[in-house]
Amino acid sequence: MSIKSYIPNAITQLNLFSGCIAVYFASINELKIAAFFALLGIFFDFFDGFFARILKVQSELGLQLDSLADMITSGLVPGMFMFQLLKQSHLVQDFFPITLPSTYAMDYLPFLGFIITLASSYRLAKFNIDTRQTTSFIGLPTPANTLLIISLGLVGSYQPESFIGVWLTNTYFLMAIVVFCSYILNAELPLFALKFNTWGFRNNWMRYILVITALTLVIILGYVGILVSILLYVLLSIITKTHDI
Repeated sequence: MSIKSYIPNAITQLNLFSGCIAVYFASINELKIAAFFALLGIFFDFFDGFFARILKVQSELGLQLDSLADMITSGLVPGMFMFQLLKQSHLVQDFFPITLPSTYAMDYLPFLGFIITLASSYRLAKFNIDTRQTTSFIGLPTPANTLLIISLGLVGSYQPESFIGVWLTNTYFLMAIVVFCSYILNAELPLFALKFNTWGFRNNWMRYILVITALTLVIILGYVGILVSILLYVLLSIITKTHDI
């Protein structure tokens, strides 16, 4: 086995390592640091498959390793983020039966954030056996969902007065996000792949448009722009209605 065959898997391991660090910092509510390492992990995840294709060393081992790494970086991490966001939200007693004390909600309701982790694991398992997702996605990819969730954490930390930030203390809003993300991860919704197989514009024009638009939105809207970009990605996929962009 040549040395180059280890390169994509090494990049995948860097994704996993970054995700582990992100989990630790998210667990102690250091969401800013956790977001950095989660973004770093997604960066590595973006390039492992690319180098595997360029070097022509794609393997079943690499596919399984990629899913295991994604389960941490793009499965457990967003669940941890939502746990912390729910823990900091205004947990209202009437979310549960009136007979339950408010401390019950304070202690246990945040764990519902891990529904996102469960939905992510199901999505990753389906992806590995779904032959329809070789050149595109069906359902929101877990890294895109992670970007959406961590953007909420960053907005809450840096832009609490924004039109999204003011809702992040609302328990009902956050639970709606949990339901929405869990659904769209596994929905029968065709979305174009975000990863580049080549750098040519002709076969990647929609991806380049999305990247340029996303950067512009982040410059204008700050971290809110990340959230808007993910929603734009879904919208563009629905408008184009194609798998092979």
